[in-house]
Amino acid sequence: MIDSHTFNSRSPLCKTPYGAVPSGERVSFTLRPERSAAYVRAVLTARLEGADNRRLELPMPWSGLDGDRDCFTCKLDTAGYIGLIWYSLRLIRMDGTGDETAEFQLTVYDGSESVPGWFGEGMCYQIFPDRFCRLSVPSPAGMPGGRWVHRNWEEEPEYRPDHNGEIRNRDFFGGSLAGVREKLPYLKSLGVETLYFCPIFEAPENHRYGVGDYEKIDPMLGMKEDFTTLCAAAHAMGMRVMLDGVFNHTAFVSKYFNGDGTYPTLGAHQSQDSPYRNWFSFQHWPDRYTSWWGIYSLPTTNKQDPGWLSYITGENGIIRAWLRAGADGWRLDVADELPDYVVQDIHAAARAEKPDAVIIGEVWEDGSNKVAYSVRRRHIWGRHCDGLMNYPLRNALISYLTGGGAEQFYEAMETQRENYPAFAFYSGMNSLGTHDTPRILTLLGEESARQERSRDWRAASRLGPDWRGRGLARLRLGALVLFAFPGAPTVYYGDEAGMEGFEDPFNRRTFPWGREDQALTAWFAALGRARRELSPLRRGDIRYVRAEGNVLAFTRTLDGRAVLCAVNAGDAPASVTLPWTGAASDFLSGAPLVPADGILTVELPPMTGRLVV
Repeated sequence: MIDSHTFNSRSPLCKTPYGAVPSGERVSFTLRPERSAAYVRAVLTARLEGADNRRLELPMPWSGLDGDRDCFTCKLDTAGYIGLIWYSLRLIRMDGTGDETAEFQLTVYDGSESVPGWFGEGMCYQIFPDRFCRLSVPSPAGMPGGRWVHRNWEEEPEYRPDHNGEIRNRDFFGGSLAGVREKLPYLKSLGVETLYFCPIFEAPENHRYGVGDYEKIDPMLGMKEDFTTLCAAAHAMGMRVMLDGVFNHTAFVSKYFNGDGTYPTLGAHQSQDSPYRNWFSFQHWPDRYTSWWGIYSLPTTNKQDPGWLSYITGENGIIRAWLRAGADGWRLDVADELPDYVVQDIHAAARAEKPDAVIIGEVWEDGSNKVAYSVRRRHIWGRHCDGLMNYPLRNALISYLTGGGAEQFYEAMETQRENYPAFAFYSGMNSLGTHDTPRILTLLGEESARQERSRDWRAASRLGPDWRGRGLARLRLGALVLFAFPGAPTVYYGDEAGMEGFEDPFNRRTFPWGREDQALTAWFAALGRARRELSPLRRGDIRYVRAEGNVLAFTRTLDGRAVLCAVNAGDAPASVTLPWTGAASDFLSGAPLVPADGILTVELPPMTGRLVV
């Protein structure tokens, strides 16, 4: 049995460099068995998945002694290869018996391009445009989709099916780009450096994830000029703007498909002579066609059509046009459903238009080894996505906050750090909640069994004082970890204000202007200031001090400057000790901490977190 003392893929004694490597790197492997085990030979077997699973067997000659351990070492040359290498190591005795490890993953990526680092450094804020801020009640007259507008900003979103049993998402509240612009000082006070907008293009539904016209801002939000003005104002305040690119499908009510004849164009649903006919896949024209998850209102685009691809990624295509208009990057909706060549073309178009533009993909799993539709995806192997939505972090952090051990958080995140190229690990869109998940305060405060109740019950449900108090305490700790961790801490609008709600549409209520939880907002603002002012939190490395039970502690270090994040998510007091040079204080409270003989002890009362500088 080869144990972790003999080979540990995360230890520099056994493997260098750490984690994923750029193509062309020579990776050193060392097995370190006890000399008493009497091994005489060692072999590394590498399976190059992207080269038809070609296998290499590399002898590992004896390279010396380290104390009472033999060392067997070899180097694996990754020149000319991009993809996953699955490797195992075998030790052999004189009589031919031996031991072998399981397969380990080595990610080999295209490192020939410089990836912009700005996204992962500062705080990102996700805005659901219809629900963030309105300046007046708009009229829906002449707008696509048969929409209607709530007069009262504080009303519940429509969640009941219509007479056909459908939830059509045609109720709007009238949030606008001008409203966002008015709130830029508020966002600046939180420490926001990137505004990420859910879709803003003309669409029949309030979520706008079925686009009607990629070339137009939805008229309820404003016009193209309003977008450009907003981008300029955001840039002047040190913020960048990221758009949501929904290219896998359009709307049934769109100028491309035009299923109900709303648009004056000749849509694919109306005529086989339509210029958009080949943008969609019909099994029987016009009534049977491929749609996203079988939802008829979201017909899927045909990615193999050259005309469609040129419309999205060409010199005057959608990607470049909106970067030209002021955007700084794109988040790709359902990135798994876009073929790799499409994502690559989107990436190339963005970089050609704006060299520091960033592409972030929606992927819910480990993006280094994701298989979608029986294909191993190239999401973060270089020149595709620069980072991904970090749902694995969200899952691990929620599990820790709700009673799971810090050990599991550590293991999940170190697996990700080992599998991901550094550019992708540091450009993750890290969040506790999004438009696709229940509100994080509800999730952290609510008894899980109660989430099975009816939609009417969930619409009316609010956390009682005790449960809300528990949720707030957990949320404060979760936000602290989020803002201290590598990657962009991303806040879903209103989470900092204490908004509650189960799944869609209860997680998409309007922002409670004038009714915010001021203490929680202040906590997020303090974390935003820390992220902005403390350089180790922006780009520093990470080292775990403790990950045991309820206690999670790690340092971020850059240029010799360290910041410690220490969290106790339990009901009993705890403490963390570590070597420390010089003075120390809690950045969030200002309280001084005094090291003794080069050792700093940080006391952690129940449900408490510290950010020590």
